[in-house]
Amino acid sequence: MTTVLIDYDSGNLHSAQKAFERMAAEVGAGDVIVTGDPDVVAKASRVVLPGDGAYPHCRSELHGISGLADAIIEAVEVRAVPFMGICVGMQLLAQKGYEYQETEGFGWIDGEVQKITPANPRLPVPHMGWNDLVIDTPHPVLDGMKTGDHVYFVHSWQMVLNDPNQRLAHCDYAGDITAIVGRDNIIGAQFHPEKSQDAGLRMIANFLQWTP
Repeated sequence: MTTVLIDYDSGNLHSAQKAFERMAAEVGAGDVIVTGDPDVVAKASRVVLPGDGAYPHCRSELHGISGLADAIIEAVEVRAVPFMGICVGMQLLAQKGYEYQETEGFGWIDGEVQKITPANPRLPVPHMGWNDLVIDTPHPVLDGMKTGDHVYFVHSWQMVLNDPNQRLAHCDYAGDITAIVGRDNIIGAQFHPEKSQDAGLRMIANFLQWTP
């Protein structure tokens, strides 16, 4: 059993790798590999897409590696392996994003990525730091997590969903911010589970044992 963290030169993977390796060892979930090799992704049991920075840059880097996006699509749509997107990796699951320019996403979640505009103009953007989760819909990857758990965010753009059934959790930042999305074999977290201590490690452990 192999979990692949996609390396496409978009953010520091070190903390994510360490968190996934730790939890994989604890729950007996096999190996964790960091790679951008499509052939390795094609054989993965689970796929994790992290991402930091601007939406169009992340998409460009991902599609700039020959065969990588196709391998991810085949894993998710054909083999139906469990898939997790983190931060911009979650945003790329949307239909499109509007950061700098209109940019297509994978289209697996029915929503768009828009600028955060808190109702209270004194709240800073980016939305950065710890915030309380509000669980909207039970899900196996959220087992043991609860409303009020603290998780760590760093983002200026948010996913706005057209289908509310695909929002599993949110937080309040002078308005709702989508925190977790999901459908079928796909889940995404706007926050960084690898930096969210107990709640984040629980989510990672659940994902590594999830059989959609």
